[in-house]
Amino acid sequence: AKDYELCQHETAKWVSTVIRGETQKEAMRQGFWKLFHYIQGKNEKEMKIDMTVPVTCLVKSGCTNFKISFFVPFEHQDCPPQPTDTDVFIEEQKAAALFVQSFGGFASPEKYAEEADTLARTLRNRGQPFHEDFFYTAGYDSPFKLFNRHNEVWYFKK
Repeated sequence: AKDYELCQHETAKWVSTVIRGETQKEAMRQGFWKLFHYIQGKNEKEMKIDMTVPVTCLVKSGCTNFKISFFVPFEHQDCPPQPTDTDVFIEEQKAAALFVQSFGGFASPEKYAEEADTLARTLRNRGQPFHEDFFYTAGYDSPFKLFNRHNEVWYFKK
């Protein structure tokens, strides 16, 4: 379909943190910095790790907890250094089929929600079963990149 893709994500490790009781924008800011400190060496090996994309945020309907995650680079997938910040953790996300809708520009929480609503409506109209109670946002660009930005919203296929 032109308006979305069905993608298969393989099982992989991510470094994550959960920010509770903040707005999505503030949770993204706080979560990003916690994870950034981890890749800058705030881990058991004091190892610097390359920044990867996307930066994801799990958004659950009616919930003010947000899980922000960085993909662990391929060379560290087998044995990522453990975080020293107790709010940061390594998790393995199992392989899954995702419905993905891409869009450009600077993505705000409102824009992500709008795109997620559009994708959900499209999937319902096409009879595609998906988990409707949560979605992920995915950002691929540095805040300093001004043009040709790439963002996504993801729903997990049932």
